[in-house]
Amino acid sequence: MEVRWLEDFMALARTQHFSRAAEMQHVSQPTFSRRIKLLEEAMGSTLINRQTLPLSLTPAGQVFLEMCERITRDVRDTRERITSLEADAATRISVGSTQGLFSHFFSGWVERTGMRDRIEINLKSTNWVGEDFLDALDNGDVDMVLCYWHEDLPWRSRLNADRYEWLTLAQERVTPFTISQDNGEPRFSLPGTQEQPVPVIAYHARGFLKSAILAHLARTQPQAHLLPLNENSHSASVKALLKQGFGMGWLPYRMGEKSEHFGQLVRAGDERWDVFVDIRLIRLRQPRSEDTLTLWNELVNQYV
Repeated sequence: MEVRWLEDFMALARTQHFSRAAEMQHVSQPTFSRRIKLLEEAMGSTLINRQTLPLSLTPAGQVFLEMCERITRDVRDTRERITSLEADAATRISVGSTQGLFSHFFSGWVERTGMRDRIEINLKSTNWVGEDFLDALDNGDVDMVLCYWHEDLPWRSRLNADRYEWLTLAQERVTPFTISQDNGEPRFSLPGTQEQPVPVIAYHARGFLKSAILAHLARTQPQAHLLPLNENSHSASVKALLKQGFGMGWLPYRMGEKSEHFGQLVRAGDERWDVFVDIRLIRLRQPRSEDTLTLWNELVNQYV
C-alpha cells in the first residue's frame, strides 16, 4: 500500500468531496478517484459511501481513517524525533581517541567535565595509529583528538602552535606488567641480561608509546635487555597477550590496575621503569564550528 493512498483517503474524509480532495492532492479528479478505488480494492472493502451528499465513510472506512490518523501521528512524531536527533548530532563535538584512552579514560573524563551529551567518539578512530589522528583533524574527520603525547615522538614537531591548540588533561604512567607465578612473583622481570633477555610484547613504531618507552630505557640504568616477540598497535592487544603469559610489556597503569588487583598481572620491574606521557586533547587553532570553540573554552576554564 502506497503512503499517498493514505493521504488521499484522509483528504477525502476531510473534504467529503472528490473534486476538492483531488485539488488538495494536486491531481485530476479522475486520477484521484482511480487511486481511491485502488485503495478500496487493496483493502478488500468499500470505504466510501458514494450514495450520500456530502460523501460519508462506511463503517470500514471509519476504522481505516482511525488507522490513517494513528499512522500519521506516528510518522510525525518519528520525524520530529529524527530531526531532534540530527540537530543534537550536529551540535555534538566529534572526538577521535586512541583505543586505550577510549577504554580506560574517556568515559570518566566526560563525566567529570559534565560534557557527556556534547561529545561523541568517532569509533573508527580506535583503529588509527599515531599521525593518523592529526591527519583526521586536518581532513575534518573529527573536531578534536584525545591521544598521548611526549617529547620523544619522532613527529612531535608536526604539532605546531600556529596550526593546533591543545590541553594537557592528565599524565599517564605507563608501567611494565607481566603475569604472576603461583607464588605471586612476576614471571618475567626487568632488566634481564644479555644471555637471557626479557621477552617483550612491544608497540608498533608508528604509535604513541614505543618511542617513549625506548627513549626512557635509553636513559635508565642498568641497561634493559629485551627480546621483542611481536608488535601491536593497541594497548588492549598487548594486555591480552600478557595475560596469556607471553612475556612482559608496558601498559597504561589504569589498564593494569584491575588485573593487578585480582592478582592476574603484576609489575615486571620497579618504578624506575615507569614511563610518563601526557594525555592531550588537540584541536585545530581555527576550528570548523563555533560549537567546537565554545566547548573548548569551557574546558580551558576547567583546566586553567
